[in-house]
Amino acid sequence: MLRIAVPNKGSLSEPASAMLHEAGYRQRKDRRELVLVDSANEVEFFFLRPRDIAVYVGSGRLDIGITGRDLLLDSGSQAEEIMQLGFAGSTFRYATRPGTAQSVRDFGGMTVATSFSGLVTKHLADNGVDAAVVHLDGAVETAIQLGVAEIIADVVETGTTLRNAGLEIIGEPILESEAVVIRRAGESVDDPKVQQFLRRMQGVLVARRYVMMDYDIRVEHVERAVALTPGLESPTVSPLHHEGWVAVRSMVPSNEAQRIMDELYDLGARAILTTGIHACRL
Repeated sequence: MLRIAVPNKGSLSEPASAMLHEAGYRQRKDRRELVLVDSANEVEFFFLRPRDIAVYVGSGRLDIGITGRDLLLDSGSQAEEIMQLGFAGSTFRYATRPGTAQSVRDFGGMTVATSFSGLVTKHLADNGVDAAVVHLDGAVETAIQLGVAEIIADVVETGTTLRNAGLEIIGEPILESEAVVIRRAGESVDDPKVQQFLRRMQGVLVARRYVMMDYDIRVEHVERAVALTPGLESPTVSPLHHEGWVAVRSMVPSNEAQRIMDELYDLGARAILTTGIHACRL
């Protein structure tokens, strides 16, 4: 039975469970459940603190897990990323009061406050900067005001919170993070159960990005039409009872569907329909 770690709370929790549900796995109905056995799919889910997931997977206690790239790298555990999941995106950056520093190279002799001490310590070392790192749990914006540090390193979305605290972002991002699937470092991903899980998750990602488009078109316009809807390998083209017309079916990116429908209509296509894709295997 495949043992999978899932975030039990925070910004990763609900999107991860929703994606697993779309992939056909049972998910808990009671947030107090810590372990859930999905016998039909031969999977056992463990709902854990997002920060702990990389540790359990890296130790080999669990087979795979879903966590944030930032949490994985901060943990220092023997686990590695094997798939990106496309949600919970965030940017990790340095910030300080205006005029304090222009780049990470100016941090020498200063103190950096962060909730991601492992990640920041490594980043400073990689840049050859000798600075102290103070670990704080939770919001770190007040660390500068209270004199705990001259610099903070934290997740930045819009930057509004930092500006309200009188701080400015410095330099390039430390890390671009998102939800990822992780596996113990060096452990093969060729295990059939792991491969099945990855295929299911990949199927959800594709289903979310594409819609199925059907339309009727005159034979003489088919080549121009399928150039707009090439599909993944090739569209399906079927003759209609009405001579001179064919029906075309193809997957198209959902964020371009309306534009493609307009162009097909101008080309003479009719009965243009789009339907959502709930699951797929490529």
